[in-house]
Amino acid sequence: MKTMDNRALLFVAAHPAQFVVQVVKAFRQNQGLLLAGAIAYYALLSIVPLLILVAIAFSHFVGQQLLLDTLRRLLEWLVPGQSDAIVVELDNFLTHRSVVGWFLVVTMVFFSSLAFTVLENALSIIFVHRVVVRRRHFLLSAILPYLFSLSLGVGVLLVTLVSSSLQAVATDTVTLLGHSVSLTGTTRVVLYLLGVAGEIFVLTAIYLVIPAGRTTPYHALAGAVAAAALWEITRRVLVWYFATLSQVSVVYGSLTTAIVVLFSLEALATLLLFGAQLIAEYERLNYAPGGPAPRPLDTR
Repeated sequence: MKTMDNRALLFVAAHPAQFVVQVVKAFRQNQGLLLAGAIAYYALLSIVPLLILVAIAFSHFVGQQLLLDTLRRLLEWLVPGQSDAIVVELDNFLTHRSVVGWFLVVTMVFFSSLAFTVLENALSIIFVHRVVVRRRHFLLSAILPYLFSLSLGVGVLLVTLVSSSLQAVATDTVTLLGHSVSLTGTTRVVLYLLGVAGEIFVLTAIYLVIPAGRTTPYHALAGAVAAAALWEITRRVLVWYFATLSQVSVVYGSLTTAIVVLFSLEALATLLLFGAQLIAEYERLNYAPGGPAPRPLDTR
């Protein structure tokens, strides 16, 4: 297996452009944009219930305002430029949390898992060479979205605690050679680097856990780094575009937030699936000695 992996690595190093073209063609044949649209739609349905459950669960451990501030920063990575609008609605819901009954909680749990279920189905198309050989048990597929949602909730709690600690440090100053230096700028850099690291970690976990079969940590990390780098560029372009050129508010009016969030989620889903396609095509190189990978599943 190691020899085959080295062979694939040598092929990519010798023909990087050919490999990228191969990935793009496979992504198109697998209807990647259509799959990304489906993931974005269900993610739009899932994101608010998931955030509500996280906020209700962890507001007992940390202050509500601190939790909302943390969610606002995290959402800025997910839906750039629209985090404030979502957090305002989340704050309104928490203010009236007394109306939440068990039936509503169960409903929110169900909807919060939809995006992960659709994501698993989409990845099964990209990693079809694994699914044909080994399918995941249906019970594991049913439980996996809830376990992943729980893991994300715990991650939000940890990020909240770390952020509060860094914010406390940022109020301090250090003296270097007789000059006082504020730690605010350093804290911002650290928070940004932690955010990028967290983004790569979540993407790596998705590539390791969600697809059927086995992804090596090295392959998952490589795909996650590629997807995260592309998303860092894309989200800045989206913020600039919606702030300067877009007339979406004129066209859609009160629906602007939903449209922008849906567009951002589709862009993110596209890059997430593209990273998975990179991993899949790299794996397929091992099945084709010294040459292009076999044709992927064509759903056209």
